[in-house]
Amino acid sequence: MKLQLSNPSGINAFTGYGEGYVMINRQRYERNLVVLQDRILTDWQPTGFDELSAADFAQLAELKPEIVLLGTGARLRFPRPELTRALIEARIGLEVMDVQAACRTYNILAAEERKVAAALLFT
Repeated sequence: MKLQLSNPSGINAFTGYGEGYVMINRQRYERNLVVLQDRILTDWQPTGFDELSAADFAQLAELKPEIVLLGTGARLRFPRPELTRALIEARIGLEVMDVQAACRTYNILAAEERKVAAALLFT
């Protein structure tokens, strides 16, 4: 699906998505990644939802967003609470959703100039 978004501010925005991929600023990505307004981290370590660790959430906390949108693939899956402790301790919100919902929500929050991170898992 294509997302039509005017991007005059120069921030990263999702411009499309489909099964197994997202497009950010019209560039296709097919691997787990973290998207912030000013950068894209393609080296996010978890190989899939079942491999998520406390260290993965600590890495997200170090980015200091207001909120993390965790896209858990094609279906909604919730991480174990003990894994998300770093976000809780840093007072960073966490919303869990499928990847497509995370893309749409990220665009809305980024357009509102909220400090948001979208952490997307494709596997």
